[in-house]
Amino acid sequence: MKILITGGAGFVGSSLAIALKTNYPSYEVICLDNLRRKGSELNLPRLAQAGVTFVHGDIRNKEDFDALPIVDALIEASAEPSVLAGLDGTPDYLINTNLVGTINCLNFAKKSNANFIFLSTSRIYPIKTIEKLNFVESETRFALADEQPVRGVSSKGIAEDFPLDGARSLYGATKLASELMIHEYNEFYGLKTVINRCGVLTGPWQMGKVDQGVMVLWVAKHYFEQQLAYIGYGGSGKQTRDMLHVLDLYRLIDFQLHNMDKVNGEILNVGGGVEVSASLQELTQICQEVTGKTIPINKVTENRAADIRLYVTDNSKVTALTGWTPSISMKQIVTEITAWLTEYESQLAYVLK
Repeated sequence: MKILITGGAGFVGSSLAIALKTNYPSYEVICLDNLRRKGSELNLPRLAQAGVTFVHGDIRNKEDFDALPIVDALIEASAEPSVLAGLDGTPDYLINTNLVGTINCLNFAKKSNANFIFLSTSRIYPIKTIEKLNFVESETRFALADEQPVRGVSSKGIAEDFPLDGARSLYGATKLASELMIHEYNEFYGLKTVINRCGVLTGPWQMGKVDQGVMVLWVAKHYFEQQLAYIGYGGSGKQTRDMLHVLDLYRLIDFQLHNMDKVNGEILNVGGGVEVSASLQELTQICQEVTGKTIPINKVTENRAADIRLYVTDNSKVTALTGWTPSISMKQIVTEITAWLTEYESQLAYVLK
């Protein structure tokens, strides 16, 4: 099999590429990336060592696809991933990457007659609808109640039929627009496609920032003994997210690559679920246990733009369809990230410190 991964030097793309090449040495894995994100260059030696082919290119430029060989599958893992992107200025890069870039990927997949796996986001769901959900407040977290005012949500999390009316952030809008185009290519060009709406993805080699990659950011700030803040919702630190280790995601992508007929045309919510979720308060406790360090955490009561109180994925559909469930716990994720920081501290300090 010959596989192209766009955004292939990013956290998710490089992790998938290395896992695929490790498990299927005979496969040809090609990674296309523009290296725009700080720290992505650190993945190039890792890709080379694994035997992955790297091509420096930009999905915004359809000409960059011309030099690529015909492939059997395309995994679209490229994106400007920040929920805050475009809110403080022009959204041009966001739109050109996350929408126009995806259309260029679709056209290349059509040319190759390649199966198309798209990594979308839970952020396609509208902010105001999520914020109006019924929730239970415990001592350490917010949790979803079973009785809800809209369909597609329960104490298990948010499912695929959650209402889509309303604003969702410019980032979420570009990903949802891409999903609509993917449906059209599936229906009218016969392209085999699957859309994975991922919750928070995490693990070693993620270059975490405030607006994207919060799990790694939280562990790194503890590791380097720097300051953090609980932002919004009264500064309580009760905002809750589920977390999915990138290698748990890999197991699902592996299944999809080799069983495309079973998932063709599907939209799947993919995340850690209730079992692998934590509030910031709970994550702080785990970080303290694993790193042995306690750091100052400020409280900022005002909410940030586009923030939400909680998001947890209901994996019922993807589990029923594929048998996949997440297996890597919160504590194991924090432990792995800490071990990675310890091993590569000198390389990572300029990005994460």
